[in-house]
Amino acid sequence: MVKRILIVDDEPHMLRITELSLKKGGYEILTARNGREALESAARELPALIVMDVTMPEMDGLTALQQLKAAPATAGIPVIMLTSRGQSIARETAEASGAALYLTKPFSPSALAAEARRVILASEPGPLTECG
Repeated sequence: MVKRILIVDDEPHMLRITELSLKKGGYEILTARNGREALESAARELPALIVMDVTMPEMDGLTALQQLKAAPATAGIPVIMLTSRGQSIARETAEASGAALYLTKPFSPSALAAEARRVILASEPGPLTECG
């Protein structure tokens, strides 16, 4: 089954770069332009991963992350936060809010793809073992 990744960014150029980076990994890509759209899409589609910018209009990525983690249906979806800011407060807030990873732009497309794969694999349940 093809895994879906939701990419959330208000900059069309960054959205496209991120999309192309992750499509090469064989993922189906969903997109949103702000935190509100991200919440709606995540609840409807339940992607395997969300890659989300921090600074966006209408609802920023940190607020969206906190709401995703507070909702039972989306709490288990891992989130990679992207930002052009290297501010430690945003990183600390993202990590405290449940972000799986925090990357600073510009990023290496191949590194993003590798991290996305790693985060998705880490979030999947392991094989069932027999007890007894």
